[in-house]
Amino acid sequence: MLVFALAGSDYLGSSVAEALNVGLAAHEERDFGGGEHKARPLVSVRGQSVYVIHSLEAEAGASVNDKLCRLLFFLATCRENGAAEVTAICPYLAYSRKDRQTKARDPVTTRYVATLFEAMATDRFITMDVHNLAAFQNAFRCQTLHLSARPLFCDAIARTAGTAPVTVFSPDGGGMKRAQLVREMLASRCGIDAGFGFMEKRRSRGVVTGELFAGDVAGRSVFIVDDMIGSGGTMLRAAEACRERGARSVHAIATHGLFGKGSEALFDSPVLDGILVTDSVSAAREAANRHSGQKLRILPVGPMIGEAIGRLEAHQPLSGFLGMED
Repeated sequence: MLVFALAGSDYLGSSVAEALNVGLAAHEERDFGGGEHKARPLVSVRGQSVYVIHSLEAEAGASVNDKLCRLLFFLATCRENGAAEVTAICPYLAYSRKDRQTKARDPVTTRYVATLFEAMATDRFITMDVHNLAAFQNAFRCQTLHLSARPLFCDAIARTAGTAPVTVFSPDGGGMKRAQLVREMLASRCGIDAGFGFMEKRRSRGVVTGELFAGDVAGRSVFIVDDMIGSGGTMLRAAEACRERGARSVHAIATHGLFGKGSEALFDSPVLDGILVTDSVSAAREAANRHSGQKLRILPVGPMIGEAIGRLEAHQPLSGFLGMED
């Protein structure tokens, strides 16, 4: 078994390798004039099970497209040089938000990205809390493994809420199932009988509408659950609505803390008591450095990814680990 982490995912890769009690395999990445580049393993991959870690979020000096291309080429060169099995690990999967046509002649980029990985002869694809699980599983024809940060979040919610009554809240209708699963795990894992709520949201041509609000939040600790935080507008909108209805405290929870343009408002707003994300993308750590000692808390996912790899290598069942019923 060899574990690689491409540039930008070094921190996460080191965490995964530490969980597996192995070192990251050596590789080289070089840039050339004209924007071209190459990456290659510096150790033999022949006959090996190869795992390549690379979260596909944009960062300074590397666009989503650039990181996707680098990952695809690296997977292909491992296969070209005799790897027995190649697994891509993308905790954050770019383009997963565009999984269906909502306007005339829209692309379905989730499926297109899946086709690219399959064209590189990728044997397995691992991601975490993808935007639309059904769309993800139906887009890929190779083996997929979907991990969730729910256990980490539920433990954190239980510690944060203490004895206060809890409501798990979805900031839009599309995330209701995600929030319901957190609520169910809070009951089974932590013995917390949480309430549930959601807010209507419709986005069309960049304009957000919808005022319907459902759920009891008055006097309760409210945890707004989503898969990602981009600009933070959706979270802040829901948090303000909960505060207006008497919430005792409001916390934003998301697996992927992208913290793009406009997200500074999340840290400045008094309506949010805390923000909880994982280290699935490097932007979360960068935000923590900018807002040291403030609202942001980051949970590590390297041990979870490491355990998944260990189970795959040992040919152990995954259903219990993934929280699935037999």
